[in-house]
Amino acid sequence: MKKIFIELIIFLLTISSLQASTDIVRTKHNLSVTGPGEIKALSETRICVFCHTPHNAKPLTPLWNRELEPVNYDVYASSTLRASPSQPEGPSRLCLSCHDGILAIGMVLRPSGGIEVSGAITPGRRSYIGTDLSDDHPVSFSYLDSLSNPEIVPVPPYDLTFYGFQYNIHCSTCHDPHNNQFGKFLSMDNRYSGLCLKCHLKNGWEFSSHKTSIATWNGVEPDPWPFTGRGTDFSWLTVTENGCENCHTPHGAGGKWRLLYHQEEERNCYKCHNGNVAQKDVYSQFQRISRHPVEDTTIGLTASYHLPEEQIPLWGHVECMDCHNPHTVNDSPADPPYAGGRLTHVNGIDRNGGFVTNVSYEYEICFKCHGDSSGSIPFVPRVVNTVNTRIEFNPLNPSYHPVIESGKNTDVPSIPSSLRPELTPSSIIRCSDCHQADDSPSTGGGGARGVHGSQFRPILAERYETADGTPESYNSYALCYRCHNRDSILSDESFQRNISGRGGHSGHLLNNISCAACHDPHGVELSPDSGDHSHLINFDTRITQPAEGNLYPRFIDYGTFSGACVLVCHGRHHNESNSRYP
Repeated sequence: MKKIFIELIIFLLTISSLQASTDIVRTKHNLSVTGPGEIKALSETRICVFCHTPHNAKPLTPLWNRELEPVNYDVYASSTLRASPSQPEGPSRLCLSCHDGILAIGMVLRPSGGIEVSGAITPGRRSYIGTDLSDDHPVSFSYLDSLSNPEIVPVPPYDLTFYGFQYNIHCSTCHDPHNNQFGKFLSMDNRYSGLCLKCHLKNGWEFSSHKTSIATWNGVEPDPWPFTGRGTDFSWLTVTENGCENCHTPHGAGGKWRLLYHQEEERNCYKCHNGNVAQKDVYSQFQRISRHPVEDTTIGLTASYHLPEEQIPLWGHVECMDCHNPHTVNDSPADPPYAGGRLTHVNGIDRNGGFVTNVSYEYEICFKCHGDSSGSIPFVPRVVNTVNTRIEFNPLNPSYHPVIESGKNTDVPSIPSSLRPELTPSSIIRCSDCHQADDSPSTGGGGARGVHGSQFRPILAERYETADGTPESYNSYALCYRCHNRDSILSDESFQRNISGRGGHSGHLLNNISCAACHDPHGVELSPDSGDHSHLINFDTRITQPAEGNLYPRFIDYGTFSGACVLVCHGRHHNESNSRYP
C-alpha cells in the first residue's frame, strides 16, 4: 500500500512537472538555447536546470540549483503598512537569486562551472529588481498581520498561493514562474485589477471613475501607461482596464511609499489629466499664476507632505488627494452645500472645527487648510481681520456669504442676475462658485471644474478688482456680477444715495471705488465696538480711517436699505448726518 502511494505521488509530480515544462517552454524563463528571450544559454538545451537540480540542491525544496549568497535587502516601508516585511526568505529569496542582479544567470550549482549565457539581468531592465526592495510590493510577511488595515480583504484569497499557517506572502503569491499566460508570469489575469483586488479592498472603488472610465490615450507623449499599455505584455487600452495600474506599479515605483509611478504625487494625476486621456486638461490649470501649490511638497523631498492617514488641521502642504480620493471619485452630482462625487470619501473639518472622516459638505474640505490652520494674511486689510474662513462663514456672524446656511437678508434686489437666474436671497452657494478655474464650464470655458488654478487671484472664476481707483465696468467686477445684477447695483436699489444726492452704489463705483473698499466677501466676525457689520460691511483700512473720536471706521445700520458711515475716506469726512441714506 505504501509503495502504491509513493508511486502515485511520483506520478502526480511527474504530470505536474510535465505541465510546468510545457508551459515554460514558450516563456522567457526558458533560458536554454531554445528560449525566446534575449537572455539565454549558448548551447545548453535543458530548461529546468537553470533553477532545479535533482541532487545536492540548495535548498532541498524545491531542489534549487543556485547558491543563495548572504544579501541585505532594503525592504518596503509605508506609513499605512500594518505588517512588517522581513528580509526576503523562502520562494521570494529564490526568485531574487536571479532578479537581484548579483549573480550571473549561468552561475548554477550543477553542472559544475556553470552555464555560458548571453545577456544578463542588469539595471534598466524591468526584470531587474536589485537589492533595493523599497520600491517594490512587499514580500515575506504574514497576510494575517495586515488585517488591522480595513482596506485589506479580511480572508486570504483561496485561489492565490500563500505559505505556512501564517499565510505568508511571497513573489509566487502573485507570480507563477512556470506559466506566462497572463503576462509578466502573473498568477491570474490582472486586467481590471483582478489580481490586486484579491487582497486590496477599496470602499467605493466599484463606482469610481477610475474603475469605470473607458477613456483611452490619444497617443500624445508622454505615454501614461508605459508598462501596461500599447506594445507591452498587456496592451490594456482604457482606464478601466488599467485599474490600479493607472497610478500604481508593483515594481520599480518612483513613489516608494504608495508604489506610485512618480514620487511627486501630482505627476501621477497629470499623466492622464493633461487632456491626453481624461477629457479635461487639469495640468494646464495648475500652471496659472494663482493655483493650489500641489508641486511645492513631495514625500521624501520636502519637510511637509501629504499622508493618507494624516490628522488635521494641516500645515504646509496641499496635494491632489487633499481634495480628491482617486479610489472613490465619481461624477455623482450634488446640490449646494453638499459635496459631489468628485469630493467623496475625503476628510475635513466641520463648521464647529471638528474632524470628519468623510465630508458631507464641500466647505468642510476647504476648512482643512483655510480654517483653523490657516497661516495666511488677509487679502485685503480690514477693520475686522479674520483669515479663518470657518469663522468668517459662521451663521452667527452679523453677515456672511451663504456657504454654510442661507443668508440673513431676505430682500436683496440685485439677486438674481441674468447669469444665475436660479438664485434667490435664500439660496446656498459653494466656495467653488467663486473660487474655481477661470476656464471652467460655469464661466463659458471648456476647462475642468474645480479649484485648481486661475489667472485671477485668489483662484477666482472671474476678475475681481480690489485696488482703489479701479474704473467700474462689468469686467472689473465680473465675479460679483455673476450673482448680483449690475443694473440693480448701479441704479442704487439697495444702497441708495444720501440726502445730498451723493453716495449709493453708483456714486462709489462710478468714482472708481472698488466693491472691496466696503465689502468683505466671506463674512465678518462679530465685533460690536467696531460698528455694524451687516451687508458684509468691513472697510478696507488702506483707504478708510476712523473719524475723530472713534477707534475704527464705522458703519451704522438703521434697517432695510438704510444706514450711515462714520469715517474718513479719501480725505472726505463722513458723519452720521451727512452720509445717512436714504
